[in-house]
Amino acid sequence: MALAHVRRGDLVVVTKGKEQGKRGKVKRVLGNGRVEVEKIMMIKRHTKPSQKNPQGGILEREGSIAAANVALWCEKCQKPVRSKAVAKDTGSKVRACIKCGTEFPAAG
Repeated sequence: MALAHVRRGDLVVVTKGKEQGKRGKVKRVLGNGRVEVEKIMMIKRHTKPSQKNPQGGILEREGSIAAANVALWCEKCQKPVRSKAVAKDTGSKVRACIKCGTEFPAAG
C-alpha cells in the first residue's frame, strides 16, 4: 500500500505558483492529484439563488492546487520537507520527516 504524500488536516507550504511560501491546513484531498488548502488560492464563484443560498451572489472559496506543489511543514525543522515511509513494529507505516525523522501526526 502506497502512503499518501499529503492528507486532510496536514500543515503544508506552497512551493510553486503565485501563492508560493504561504502555509495552511489541507481542507480536502481531491482524487485528481489536487488539494484544497485553507485560505490559499481563493476564487470567486458567481451563484444563482437557490434553496441553500436564497440570496445568491458572489461567494469566495478555496480553489484547488496541485498536490505536487505543496510540501509538508515540519514543526521541529521549521521548514518545508519531504516525507518518507517508516515501518513500525506493529507492521503499519507512518510518514516521517526525511531530515529529522519526526513522525507526522495521522491527520484525519
